[in-house]
Amino acid sequence: MSDIRTLTFDEIEALATKALIASNVSAQNASAVARSIAAAERDGQAIVGLSYLPTYCDHAACGKVDGHARPRLETLSAAVLRVDAGTGFAHPAIALGLHPLTEVARQCGIAALSVGNSYACGSLGYFVEELAGQGLVALMTANASPSIAPFGGKTPFFGTNPLAFGVPREGREPLVVDQSSSVVAKVAVIDAYNRGAALPDGWAIDANGVPTNDAAAAMEGSLLPIGGYKGFGLALMVDILAAGLTRSHWSFEASSFGDCEGGPPRTGQMIIALDPKLFAGADFSARLEEMLGAAQETPAVRLPGDRRLEARKKHREGISVPAAVVETVERYAREGSPKLPKQ
Repeated sequence: MSDIRTLTFDEIEALATKALIASNVSAQNASAVARSIAAAERDGQAIVGLSYLPTYCDHAACGKVDGHARPRLETLSAAVLRVDAGTGFAHPAIALGLHPLTEVARQCGIAALSVGNSYACGSLGYFVEELAGQGLVALMTANASPSIAPFGGKTPFFGTNPLAFGVPREGREPLVVDQSSSVVAKVAVIDAYNRGAALPDGWAIDANGVPTNDAAAAMEGSLLPIGGYKGFGLALMVDILAAGLTRSHWSFEASSFGDCEGGPPRTGQMIIALDPKLFAGADFSARLEEMLGAAQETPAVRLPGDRRLEARKKHREGISVPAAVVETVERYAREGSPKLPKQ
């Protein structure tokens, strides 16, 4: 049997949907999550694709996330919206708010959407690209359970606390910047641990604060902030935006995204959308292309997101996924998560 299975985007989405529904997730919520899983595989972000789906399923099964939650949208002011995710998945909560956010941003020039009582949301670039595709400039932040020690410390305090930025381009796919406040995303360390692979230098420290290449030791220790103290400052800002302003748990209060202990993490997301034509005029797109073209005059220069777009183009006819990953998700689709309560 081949070690690789080739699936279409729709097949991945359908399989993920079945696995989630079988693990105590409503059809509507499963659909929102599954589409992001398929998008991650299409875009070469496998560490938040099908291989990560069992974690979502397990957390729904054990009650860490409420798979049947119904997010609630409220308008706080002319340009401020809020969604309470109800300790459910972030994806349906964000989806509920994106269309109203787009409309308000077009009306007012700028709008903000806060999502509270939430959960992990995977790739933030997935959401800002949707807004950029509607002609808006978008900034998104999300906090997470503790993974990063403060600069000079050794005990995790902030999450990887990612942020993403999306901007529309004339006749091209949006420009998307998506990064964590740590040197690397936590899921990359989990992936290395599962594969038995060593970590590159500079990714992590062990529980004693000593640099390590051992993924298991890193999981007991801490990831390092990107750029040292600057990454710590970035994680701090993200925590304030994504948790403080959304009435959610700070990173240090959130339960782990990696197990079933501690109840719902109740983390948050913040999305800000701006209308570039209102701020910068009709020639914004032309000026943006002029600047990006100047940046790329050196042949080796690549723009953020180039690899994602290359992967998307490569995967138009099919997406290669390790057979073992597909088989695991197929088992979840048949039987549900092993974390489901015994009948």
